[in-house]
Amino acid sequence: MTNEYDDIIHLPHHVSKCHPQMSMWNRAAQFAPFSALNGYEDVIKETKESTQASYD
Repeated sequence: MTNEYDDIIHLPHHVSKCHPQMSMWNRAAQFAPFSALNGYEDVIKETKESTQASYD
């Protein structure tokens, strides 16, 4: 059985001669979650509290 990647599957991993390898810490930071909307959670919390207060 042949695979479409058989010609490249055993090639060595490329290592750049121009750019240093990124540290694992910096690479992981690229995929870390972030808050796209600063303060959004606070607004939701305030809205929830004011809505609950009106039902009490």
